[in-house]
Amino acid sequence: MKHINNYGFTGKVAIVTGAGQGIGFEICRQLAKQGAVVFLNDIDEDLAHEASLKVSKDGGNCIACPGDSSDLSFIEKMTAVAADRYGCIDIVIANAGITLFGDFFDYPPASLHRVLDVNLAGTFFLTQAAAKQMRKQGTGGSILFTSSVTGHQAHKDLAAYGMTKAALEMLARNLVLELAPFKINVNTVAPGATLTERTMEDPNYNRIWSEITPMGRPALTSDIAAAALFLVSDHARHITGQSLIVDGGWTATSPSP
Repeated sequence: MKHINNYGFTGKVAIVTGAGQGIGFEICRQLAKQGAVVFLNDIDEDLAHEASLKVSKDGGNCIACPGDSSDLSFIEKMTAVAADRYGCIDIVIANAGITLFGDFFDYPPASLHRVLDVNLAGTFFLTQAAAKQMRKQGTGGSILFTSSVTGHQAHKDLAAYGMTKAALEMLARNLVLELAPFKINVNTVAPGATLTERTMEDPNYNRIWSEITPMGRPALTSDIAAAALFLVSDHARHITGQSLIVDGGWTATSPSP
């Protein structure tokens, strides 16, 4: 992966959820390479430790935090450990999310509740816990949510998922009122089709999305990480309540795959 322009994260303390692989992992890798101390969370314990080791071997300071990012007790423990160990939390990237496809007419309650718990409740309460610490330390901070183009354009069999992603963008706008007085900015990044370990399980994914994306290819994880790092950097301190779509122009045309 290419290296992202240095935004000066030396000494910053960051928490990134859902980061065992894919977009979250690349964000952790880039933050750590630029000097941040990164708490890497994933619900898969082995994956969290493996990812943390990879980041550390690449020259970064990365600490594995395996656990369910939708569980309030775990959220409180993770933020407390980061604050106690380093005295502050500067950056939080609520990247954890799940996609449970399903026809609207047959969508089961269990699937809906799980999507809501992970995508919305987990993000809400992680932000609450981190913002309390940021308010206490008095130096502000940056919070970023991972939304999706499905929060902007309808996508078949993703009613529940798209609903949560649109809700995250509204949450960021609303929290401007709550967080700006404490020098905390909050934004969202909305990826389009992206090449990750999960999406590449579909042998046709790259070809199909290359055909229907105006820029001629789906995103790389480094494309999304570049946008994320900018939004949590000091260069974006006056940007808050906004969503940055990174999709190669797909939402401008929106052909269905």
